Amino acid sequence: MMSLSIATPPSSVNFASKLNLSKSSFHGVRIAQVCPVHARSAHSIATTRSSSLMVVNMAKRDDELKEIRTKTTEELQEEIVDLKGELFMLRLQRSARNEFKSSEFLRMRKRIARMLTVKREREMEEGINKRISRKLDRKWKKSIVPRPPPSLKKLREEEAAEEAKESA
Repeated sequence: MMSLSIATPPSSVNFASKLNLSKSSFHGVRIAQVCPVHARSAHSIATTRSSSLMVVNMAKRDDELKEIRTKTTEELQEEIVDLKGELFMLRLQRSARNEFKSSEFLRMRKRIARMLTVKREREMEEGINKRISRKLDRKWKKSIVPRPPPSLKKLREEEAAEEAKESA
């Protein structure tokens, strides 16, 4: 079913028509198509499926948050440094046009954000305000010793093992 409204300066006239008008070259006519009932039911089925996926994703996120909250602040800081190194390695792979999973960017960034959120929650529980927290973060960032990320260490170990096998 089509709905047709014609706007004229003195008044507006609305009427429903069963005509199949797809385009109009007349400059003052707006044609809107009303969605059929069966299309809405298909849409509701799709939203039901996506909402069930959201429930699963939220459960995974809750499990991940529980895991993060069990760690100490020092462990969180170490893992944040490792994840930032991994993120850097992914950026290098992308710039070198190597194969990589693009979904890893989002996953790592979100995991880092969750860890930083838990860290900030702990600071708030201790009564550390935002200004002091930023000072502590700057000190912590300056104290970080650059080191290769775990994936690079693992890759180097694998290469060393292969060389040892070849030489033996």
